[in-house]
Amino acid sequence: MPNSRITNSVKSALGGAKKTVGSMLGNESMQASGKIQQAEAHAANLAARVEQQAKGVAHEAKGEVQKKVGSVTGDKSMEAEGYLNSARGKAERKT
Repeated sequence: MPNSRITNSVKSALGGAKKTVGSMLGNESMQASGKIQQAEAHAANLAARVEQQAKGVAHEAKGEVQKKVGSVTGDKSMEAEGYLNSARGKAERKT
């Protein structure tokens, strides 16, 4: 899990705790602040996931092109790099 997603998970947990404490104390401001903190962390986490997916798609596409060009030109090094980039992209898209 990338650092930004870990940080966002921690922020969400802290927001949840703040929301719970605010509810227990009858402090609506604290409760609302916790809800906002959770929502912001959730949105940031979704943005990080989308960014990771986009990088994966780009690496996979680059790899496919490298594989084809390497194969056609006989450049085994480029072809091998294409397999690596393609695999990297697929792995990035799964996270």
